[in-house]
Amino acid sequence: MATAIALFTRDLRVRDNAVLTAAACSSGEVVPLFVLDEGILGGKFNRPNRARFLAESLADLDESLRRLGSGLVVRRGDVVTEVLALARRTDATEVFASADVSGYAQRRQQRLARELGRERRGLRLLPGITVVPPGRLLPQGKDHAAVFTPYFRKWAATGRPAPCEAPRRLCLPEGLERGRLPAPEDICPGATSPRLPRGGEGPARALLRDWLSDGIARYDRSRDQLAADATSRLSPYLHFGCLSPGEAVARAAGTGDGGEAFVRQLAWRDFHHQVLAARPDATTADYRPRGWAWSGDGPRFSAWQEGRTGLPIVDAAMRQLVQEGWMHNRARLIVAAFLTKRLHIDWRLGARHFFDLLVDGDIANNTMNWQWVAGTGNDTRFNRPFNPLRQAHRFDPEGDYVRRHVEELAGVEGPVVHTPWRLDPAARRDLRYPDPITDV
Repeated sequence: MATAIALFTRDLRVRDNAVLTAAACSSGEVVPLFVLDEGILGGKFNRPNRARFLAESLADLDESLRRLGSGLVVRRGDVVTEVLALARRTDATEVFASADVSGYAQRRQQRLARELGRERRGLRLLPGITVVPPGRLLPQGKDHAAVFTPYFRKWAATGRPAPCEAPRRLCLPEGLERGRLPAPEDICPGATSPRLPRGGEGPARALLRDWLSDGIARYDRSRDQLAADATSRLSPYLHFGCLSPGEAVARAAGTGDGGEAFVRQLAWRDFHHQVLAARPDATTADYRPRGWAWSGDGPRFSAWQEGRTGLPIVDAAMRQLVQEGWMHNRARLIVAAFLTKRLHIDWRLGARHFFDLLVDGDIANNTMNWQWVAGTGNDTRFNRPFNPLRQAHRFDPEGDYVRRHVEELAGVEGPVVHTPWRLDPAARRDLRYPDPITDV
């Protein structure tokens, strides 16, 4: 009986998974494989928050696969070495995997294809990490789209296959040792944020269902209001592929203005992925160099990290990040602009701190959003003004978001919470909250 390997990477789901479906259609036996990549586990990409979410997602995936008569096969080591060993053990002639965009992922894919080819085995890379594959919507003579609006027009007009269900049944090769599912500390030891979401396709689908029934309709009107918490919070599930971005788009279509606004955000995600696919060095190098002299690490950067800049809207967002491993998108713009445009601190330091804590820490989105704010990325207005106090009063008009996350200011009533240094000295005496570290 023919055998295929379905190599899971950032597509930890059984529904609308082109890799799993293609493997099941091609062969009577399928090895659903996840490799704990030592190149990532021991490097700068691995962090405790994402380790916990990943461990939970793998356990959820294993449970789904067992219901299909199979189960997740887990190995640890070099991905190419482990895939080759399993291909030899099971006599698999084809390996299926989702194409990814980072420099590391592209090098790993190339090496895997080369080594499999030497043994007359094939690697088939399939779409699934984005809605529209990187490289499909290219301006004439270019290797990627550099401006979002024309890209989005093409993206919106591009046909997409309908989401597919999970295979009805899967069969593992007889006698194959599955391996042990990892605990979070097996992936990356360390303390995690106390209010992380739970990983897995099951939680992802429940969240999507609730979002579509009670949330998306007002998304276009409320998504930037910080205290409303009116975003989908699906980003960690999209990052790990617990939810197919194609299915998210398909199910949001036709839900009105809110759905259109939500789909546009998923198009931004695709846009950033296709930029990084063509320019993988943008994770560390300015996409559009400006020749600016950035400040480095220091006390002001530490104050920003710890949420004690004295600017409440910034401090609230940074404390939310520590507590939840997540931050509202509008808040991400505010704190990134404050760091780069007001403190003139290198965007790479900010992006690295985000990546340390974000459970949705996605190399493409995190990097390119930071570059956009800093003025070195795809924003055509690189010197776009961004006043944090105006943002605070516009998107947290009553100060509820600040009071929720900055405990020192919980008792300060009304919008004055955004400028506590302007309170009467007697009212300020017991706040124990710092003055702003820069003139705002």
